[in-house]
Amino acid sequence: MSEKLYPYVIFLPAKKKQNILRAIFRSKVPINILECFIDKGISQKIYQKNLIDTFSYSNKTVIERLKDLTNLGILREGMEKTESAGRTVWVKHYVLTDLGKWFALLLAKEDALSREEKVEIVQSALRLYIKWLRELSEKLNAKKEILEEIFREGMK
Repeated sequence: MSEKLYPYVIFLPAKKKQNILRAIFRSKVPINILECFIDKGISQKIYQKNLIDTFSYSNKTVIERLKDLTNLGILREGMEKTESAGRTVWVKHYVLTDLGKWFALLLAKEDALSREEKVEIVQSALRLYIKWLRELSEKLNAKKEILEEIFREGMK
């Protein structure tokens, strides 16, 4: 097999795991939304209106999927005040959470990500993995010093 494979590890909240996977992979809409973040940049915010205008899905469908992804911690929503035609209006935008970035990465082609985004992903992965290992080792009453030694060896 000459195909290059990439191992992916995504840390999912245990009680929400099934709901998250179902919400993302049950239809093309959530995948299209995540791919939109890949195209714009995984750390960029995207306005709800732009997402609605981008797709041929109904407004209701896009808004429902955005709500699902927000409720499951894939997206974080925010509101901004802006001027439009001499009026002050509030516009809703979305950004990927750390978990959302992992799913976007799962869908992204490697060359679709900038060097900076790849560095950010590597740092985030290391941070999350170390935190998870520390918490697990505390539950198991394992010695923290051994983990620190293993980490130092690996970083040489």
